[in-house]
Amino acid sequence: MNELERLAGEARELAGAGPEPEARRILQICNACRYCEGFCAMFPAMARRLEFDAADTHYLANLCHGCGACLHSCQYAPPHEFRVNVPRTLAQVRGRTYAQYAWPAPLGRLYERNGLALALATAAGLALFLLMVLAARGALWHEPLAGDFYAIFPHNLLVTMFGAVFAFACVAIAVGVVRFWRDIEPGGGPAAAWAEAGRDALRLKYLDGGHGEGCNDEDDRYTLRRRVFHHFTFYGFMLCFAATTVGTIYHYLLDRPAPYALTELPVILGTLGGIGLLVGPAGLLWLNARRHPQHLEPGQVPMDRGFAALLLATSASGLALLAWRDTGAMATLLALHLGIVMAFFLTMPYGKFVHGAYRVAALLKWSFERRRPDTVGIPE
Repeated sequence: MNELERLAGEARELAGAGPEPEARRILQICNACRYCEGFCAMFPAMARRLEFDAADTHYLANLCHGCGACLHSCQYAPPHEFRVNVPRTLAQVRGRTYAQYAWPAPLGRLYERNGLALALATAAGLALFLLMVLAARGALWHEPLAGDFYAIFPHNLLVTMFGAVFAFACVAIAVGVVRFWRDIEPGGGPAAAWAEAGRDALRLKYLDGGHGEGCNDEDDRYTLRRRVFHHFTFYGFMLCFAATTVGTIYHYLLDRPAPYALTELPVILGTLGGIGLLVGPAGLLWLNARRHPQHLEPGQVPMDRGFAALLLATSASGLALLAWRDTGAMATLLALHLGIVMAFFLTMPYGKFVHGAYRVAALLKWSFERRRPDTVGIPE
């Protein structure tokens, strides 16, 4: 019996055993084949290993961008008896990464089981609470206030609420990523490796399929659509964050509190970011609905779509608030937007958002690793 036949036998034994054992089986088959070695960083990183422990599978799973090119090129993909499906299997492992390294751990497990329902319920609950506060004050509809949000909810109250939630999200993400890093990377690397990882992350380099032509979505054709929509989403988010940062500088350093005119920098940045967060998530939802079934991990689909929908709701409610801030509907729109934004912050450490942090860590490890001698097969 040759090596590939042995691994096929293991495939039958491991059916239903969970994502990590299945990932090890598939990675061993890929190591024996090596056809896809030039596709993306995951394959040369895999080839540096003869065996795969739990940390290796989580590292390689987060290095994979799920572009689908390897699945469409694989001679052992389903319906072959080896059932090699790298994108789906590594997506399953990534889902386990989010839960395993989450802090606090019970919240990670809760989100893993009920991610979509939890995100939507949190957004709806917080928005409803704020609307009830306004209703109790008789402020659901009011005289136009020239866009003065702080006449509805005082500035210090908003800073306290959102500052605490955002700080919690940042700490939770940082704790999870530090735990992940300690497991996958015992050493370090030069400054050039940090710069390379940063460039690869900002360019979404490995969403080009490893050959520059893009990903496979619904069929064998290559397309850069996923890369484009991811760019809209990422840079839209960063522009919105920049708008908040500039607004904070205006308020505290320049003594210029909101509201700001449409031509001022915080509003310009926020508007551009909001448009990016409309186009990007809408495009990703459209592609997710069209993707080849073999690309998708069914258990991850609700989390993926829930995250995109939450981003879409955040941007849509924010742009609606900007458009009608000078009307009597401002308070209601503000309550809806604040409830959605707070839910987004609360679920950031446990949902699809956090995949960006783990992916950057995996890219950084690969930048370190590729500068080290490849010692696979060399006796110690």
